[in-house]
Amino acid sequence: MTPPVDLAQLVVLRRELIEQGHTDSSIRTLVARGVLHRVRHGGYVDSGIWASLNQADRHRLLTRAVLRTAHPTAVVSHTSAALEHGATLWGADLDVVHLTRTDGRSGRREGGVAQHRGRLTDEHVALVNGISVTSPARCAVELIAALEPEPALVAVNSLLHEGVLTRKQLFDTNRALRHWPSTLASAVVLRLCDERIESVGESRTSYMFHAQGLPRPEPQVEIHDERGHLVGRTDFLLEDEGIFLEFQGKEKYLRYRRPGESMDDFVLREKRRIELICQVTGYVCFPLTWIDLERPIPTAGRIRRLIASRRRFGA
Repeated sequence: MTPPVDLAQLVVLRRELIEQGHTDSSIRTLVARGVLHRVRHGGYVDSGIWASLNQADRHRLLTRAVLRTAHPTAVVSHTSAALEHGATLWGADLDVVHLTRTDGRSGRREGGVAQHRGRLTDEHVALVNGISVTSPARCAVELIAALEPEPALVAVNSLLHEGVLTRKQLFDTNRALRHWPSTLASAVVLRLCDERIESVGESRTSYMFHAQGLPRPEPQVEIHDERGHLVGRTDFLLEDEGIFLEFQGKEKYLRYRRPGESMDDFVLREKRRIELICQVTGYVCFPLTWIDLERPIPTAGRIRRLIASRRRFGA
């Protein structure tokens, strides 16, 4: 896991700027000139720092701005906690910071902050990156309850793959919180979650196969030649049909590109790996892209036709 960006003590409040001698007029001028960036009402950060952050870390900084004025019993939860645990999210609203209040007060949603009410035991709270957040297992159950199945699966798989959560912890916590309202996502995510799945694209592929009624593929299968040497790994394998699937996108390039390797060299190496797998096994490759995942019905139709053709010719 890549170490998280240190965001401690970067947010400055309006009252602190006033104490330093600024006025509301001078603060507005600093914002207009691009010296300060307004994170939220009454909270500011150096504009250069803000520009250097990705979307996830901007949300994490927003979370710290919210905490500066939040009730002291508030614990960061849901998607906001998931990012602190290092999860990669997809399809989740990062404009809203999620907190769980432990003082018994009713939750509400206003000003870009969703406050949830809940009972948190010590085992469900962790200190991560200097702030109190719900534990990975509690956070995963929160996500399952709050999100649609596909983005919930992406988030939970990411927590599992990063090693901050185990399937046993997930299932045990889900069972302990069985009084929570049942959702469609819970059954789907608990059935499909798999720590071997490495990326958003792969999680979405797994969900597409489920949603479209396709055979469940096996993720991250190692392929060896006749001498037992590792030829490569498939993203997914339908062994009975002799088909393996490879998700093609920027994620794979960023994850597997070797130091100093150009995009062209990487693509050629990937092409050679796929060719070797085909030669060693007799399998055929079905490439998948982001566009294919956005068009699940026609993509599933193409996969069904390939499965039918393989069976028809006895492959």
